[in-house]
Amino acid sequence: MIRAVVWGENVHEKKSDVVAKLYPDGMHTCIADALTTGGIKASTATLQDPEHGLPQARLDQTDVLIWWGHAAHGDVDDTVVDRVADAVWGGMGLILLHSAHFSKIFKKLMGTPCNLKWREAGERERLWVTSRHHPIARGLPDHFELEQEEMYGEPFGVPEPLETVFISWFQGGEVFRSGLTYKRGAGNVFYFRPGHETYPTYYDSNVQKVLVNAVEWAANPERRITDVHAAPNVDVSNALEPITARGPKLHADGEEGFR
Repeated sequence: MIRAVVWGENVHEKKSDVVAKLYPDGMHTCIADALTTGGIKASTATLQDPEHGLPQARLDQTDVLIWWGHAAHGDVDDTVVDRVADAVWGGMGLILLHSAHFSKIFKKLMGTPCNLKWREAGERERLWVTSRHHPIARGLPDHFELEQEEMYGEPFGVPEPLETVFISWFQGGEVFRSGLTYKRGAGNVFYFRPGHETYPTYYDSNVQKVLVNAVEWAANPERRITDVHAAPNVDVSNALEPITARGPKLHADGEEGFR
């Protein structure tokens, strides 16, 4: 069984009566419940937990981490961000939801500003499947609609993805690449746009199907837990074929500090 952790910022749920009424147990719990119904072993973590609920031992036992953040990106400890990034490089899957486009972890893995256009007007969003046979789109119609959502619009300041699984059209006319896949090291990464906190997006059956499919796609059965900092560069002194050394040699065999 795939082991997923749903990380929620859990700030809006505490400060907004609208969000608290819509998600009384938090968005993270709503998402985890949907994953559990889909046959995934899901648990939750929040910003307020010690080490944000993501100590090394827990990440070592996590196949896929789902991340929702918005109001408190800057409050996420850099040590935890680095820890999560290392886990992704080592093969842990990562799914970024909605405003997590601006999270520290997404920016770190993308190496770009990850900026976009936005408008909060509760307008209709129509998501089109652009990669019909992608595993993340399994069981979905060619498009589905969310009656109310926050608009995100192009240009989206991210690297060119491996695949674009969804493109959104909004009632105001903008479009947006709403489902993007990446590979970082051995880790599969998926960004999925919908999920504004004041709308019931995570109760939608199509959105829940996307999330279950995405977790199954992102899980890496060959994941190996390694210390990615142990040997960033490897000195290979012996070659398979004979070599005649030419030119001066700068480094002594086994010399430390040149990694």
